[in-house]
Amino acid sequence: MKKFFSTNYSENAFNIATLLLRLSFGLLICIDHGLQKLIHFSGQQVIFFDPFHIGHRWSLVLVIVAEIFCALLLVLGLFTRLAALVLVIELAIAVFLFHKGQSIAEHELGIVYLTAFFSLLLVGPGKISVDGAMGK
Repeated sequence: MKKFFSTNYSENAFNIATLLLRLSFGLLICIDHGLQKLIHFSGQQVIFFDPFHIGHRWSLVLVIVAEIFCALLLVLGLFTRLAALVLVIELAIAVFLFHKGQSIAEHELGIVYLTAFFSLLLVGPGKISVDGAMGK
């Protein structure tokens, strides 16, 4: 019971926690968001949010790359901080520009994803990852 209330943590617990964060949030954003955008690409390419005025289609392509490619890199733990940075930027745009002025309930999920990916950006992939296996 004393260990349960301790503020100390083991390296194994840290590595398992980062693995769970990478797997759960990476797979969720890839499957629930990225793949859905890819499947419905033709319908969304004319209406998608375009914050940088590069065109709706190219904005959608960049988001799909972030939500599929970077999410899969995150799941593998390969170039983890770079992939997390791309996802943090994408979600910050979604939360602070696209959902601007909306109720907290409408962008709560984006805030949760943003928090998880920002945490991974700060702490890195952990040892149970490709980056960890390569000694980065």
